[in-house]
Amino acid sequence: MSEEIHEECGVIGVYCSGENQNAAHLVYYGLYALQHRGQESAGIAANNHAVMELRKGLGLAGEVFRGETFADFPGNIAIGHVRYSTAGDASVRSAQPLAASCRLGEIALAHNGNLVNADSLREMLTDEGVIFHTTSDSESILNLICQHGSRGIEGGIKNAMSLIKGAYVLVITIGDKLIGVRDPYGLHPLCIGKLSNDSGWVLASETCALEALDAEFVRDIQPGEIVIIDKDGLKSIPPSCICKKNLCVFELVYFARPDSIVDGVSVYEFRRRCGMMLAKQRKIEADVVMAVPDSGIPAAIGYAEASGIPYGEGLIKNKYMGRTFILPVQEMRDDAVRIKLATIKHNIENKRLILIDDSIVRGTTLRRIVKHLRDAGAKEIHVCAASPEVKFSCYFGIDTPHREKLIAVQKSSEEICEYMGADSLTYLSEESLREVCGEDLYCKACFDGNYPMEVPVFA
Repeated sequence: MSEEIHEECGVIGVYCSGENQNAAHLVYYGLYALQHRGQESAGIAANNHAVMELRKGLGLAGEVFRGETFADFPGNIAIGHVRYSTAGDASVRSAQPLAASCRLGEIALAHNGNLVNADSLREMLTDEGVIFHTTSDSESILNLICQHGSRGIEGGIKNAMSLIKGAYVLVITIGDKLIGVRDPYGLHPLCIGKLSNDSGWVLASETCALEALDAEFVRDIQPGEIVIIDKDGLKSIPPSCICKKNLCVFELVYFARPDSIVDGVSVYEFRRRCGMMLAKQRKIEADVVMAVPDSGIPAAIGYAEASGIPYGEGLIKNKYMGRTFILPVQEMRDDAVRIKLATIKHNIENKRLILIDDSIVRGTTLRRIVKHLRDAGAKEIHVCAASPEVKFSCYFGIDTPHREKLIAVQKSSEEICEYMGADSLTYLSEESLREVCGEDLYCKACFDGNYPMEVPVFA
């Protein structure tokens, strides 16, 4: 089933003050909330009086830590990571957090994002005698921080930030500190929360993780900012360069959970407004508006509200199949849609459907869904994408296919519609997306090719 855009990674860090000295179990709950951001591996590093213990493995957080009570996993600071590998292999050796010992002491790091200069950094560090143990670009960040340990942890992080290019959100623990870092473009989110009764702090990719820990949202970490948390509280180190926020718009279109607030924007409301704009763009005569679950649901609700066409369920997701379902044989892929998505024939048969999805990347899965609905008796199927055509690859931590494999590059809209077997196809226009976004604070390079920084020449 995994033929579309893939998730990236999720990171979380917890600093416990007072009597609570087991941060790892809180991190575990947070990883559950962030599981949608990566399902290949999960890991936790606990900092017990500056001594690190690391546990990680392949699979979902619940699988990796099955049977774990965390009673023997002490430490008042812990960081966690759920991973989808956008760079490096998918083996357990590249699972995060990553840990090392250096002149600064024992350090652990978790990274969400992707470096566009990863190859040159790795070559430079290898020439200097650094031995790599993983294929992840995150290991280069860890080495760059440790390399300038004589300047202290702040100096080491600033040194790394001056050399790395790309998207990065970092949670780090060393000594008695929990540290959060966001790249100067703010391409991916990182927020700060406070545990109840002033019992500690949380750093997390999304606010949904704060909710899981009953933590109060404090604020988002700003682009280029370093935040250090220790017994004295929270210290902010402002950016050392000019920063302009370019939050990845796909965080709002697809990746973030709908109950999250990302940089002050409700993900649910953003998607609902995209659906409303779709309805305003083009009037379609239909009987019912349906969604490709789950990320298409808020946009479908918005479309129904704006158009006056009732919203109805037609596809029910099998919640027990999971995103890690693997198809061992090519011929099984057509059957996979029927296993993962069941139809409610009563709501489909002899009906003119408007089918809303969050985006169209390759179109292969959506093509099978359209056929599935046809087989259930749909009279007409009008496909609408709640985002513009994806025409460019992402280099900042979202695993889009190579550009030549993007269907909007290969085919015209008319050809895509015919390929999918739909009666019509409508994309949210770039103008409509700009209206929903408001201020120009987003990276929309996957739609328009305007990258916020230099990317590999084969873009």
